[in-house]
Amino acid sequence: MGEMGVLPLAFVDHAPDRRHGRYGALVVFLGLTLGIGALGGIATSSNIAGWYATLNRPDIAPPNWVFAPVWTALYVLMAIAAWRVWRVAGTRSQPMLLFAIQLVLNCAWSFIFFGAHQIGAALAEVIVMLGFIVWTTLSFRTYEGTAAWLMAPYVAWVSFATILNAAIWRLN
Repeated sequence: MGEMGVLPLAFVDHAPDRRHGRYGALVVFLGLTLGIGALGGIATSSNIAGWYATLNRPDIAPPNWVFAPVWTALYVLMAIAAWRVWRVAGTRSQPMLLFAIQLVLNCAWSFIFFGAHQIGAALAEVIVMLGFIVWTTLSFRTYEGTAAWLMAPYVAWVSFATILNAAIWRLN
């Protein structure tokens, strides 16, 4: 890895590597992210056949069945990314704070869009969320490059979701 004196500050270990029980922590990260996804799914699932079905949707809208497997895969990738960064940065670090914020925003979007039927407010919220996801990803890159790459599909999907939300707002 090189001598500590020649590494940029961003790549210096900020906390000891948490090797003991590391897979237990991964299970916690998986449970947290998938749990947040399931919580958001509560607001979503009850509105798919009803309210959402009545909306005018653009041609780019994927079939409803696509969302659950895509989001599940994204939550798993996010969990692995966060776990990898946590091992280096620790719990009380900027990347973990950013990860928590974007995760809360992720869940909130479902309640705003599907629960409250506030398409415009959900659009504003997803723009803020996307900003936090990008910031989280850049913060992750500072500590663990692979973690940033694991977040890339999430950035791409939420970018698409932002465009989709904007199109639905415009059509309705």
